[in-house]
Amino acid sequence: MTEDPIRRCILSGERDSRPHLVRLALAPDGTIHPDVRAKAPGRGAWIGVTRAELEVALKKGKLKGVLTRAFKTAEFTLSPDLPAQVEAALERNAMDRLGLESRSGTVLIGSDRIAQNARSGKLASLYHASDASQDGNRKLDQAWRIGNDVEGSGLRGLALPVTRTILGLALGRENVVHIGLTDRAAAKRVSEALDRWLHFIGPEPTPVPCETASQGASASELSGELSGTRPAANVHEEFE
Repeated sequence: MTEDPIRRCILSGERDSRPHLVRLALAPDGTIHPDVRAKAPGRGAWIGVTRAELEVALKKGKLKGVLTRAFKTAEFTLSPDLPAQVEAALERNAMDRLGLESRSGTVLIGSDRIAQNARSGKLASLYHASDASQDGNRKLDQAWRIGNDVEGSGLRGLALPVTRTILGLALGRENVVHIGLTDRAAAKRVSEALDRWLHFIGPEPTPVPCETASQGASASELSGELSGTRPAANVHEEFE
């Protein structure tokens, strides 16, 4: 399997794989805009900082300096709304990913259906709307722990910072309070999209783990994946 290439964050200097960073692209009109899918033509530079850190770098002129070096030109415009643009793009990308997986049939909705798959050990990831009831979350979380044979652990679904209305719009359904995924490849794709968004807005934990204890991961390893530790990959130039 081909490993994801590594890029270096131009602000922190830390290295990570491309799916965990955000590309800033220089448009032909001289504006800088977020290219979260890394498909825009021309040169780009990568960031892996939080929104708060980006706002400080923008205010103090550090972002302008590192981008000038990255693009080898100072002929560009930085919008004061860039951090908000990045956040909106990352949220839209995450919701779009959920929508794609829903249309492909890999997303479960409905508490009863999710609970049944959770108890049978088939659930790869679990998410809750921000306005879901604590009781509903607790019941599904417990079903997931039972299915993974990790009762008493901290394994639980991730409460997303969007309401059931937003989730419903993303999935083309009404009243989407809880989301489950049983397909592990789909769960990984959703997790990566959510990870970038949640890391940027901070200080929320990174996504629910996609692996289960029944596949060889211990309860501590499952909980540890919530810390955001990411594997190394091939090192490449940070600008493109």
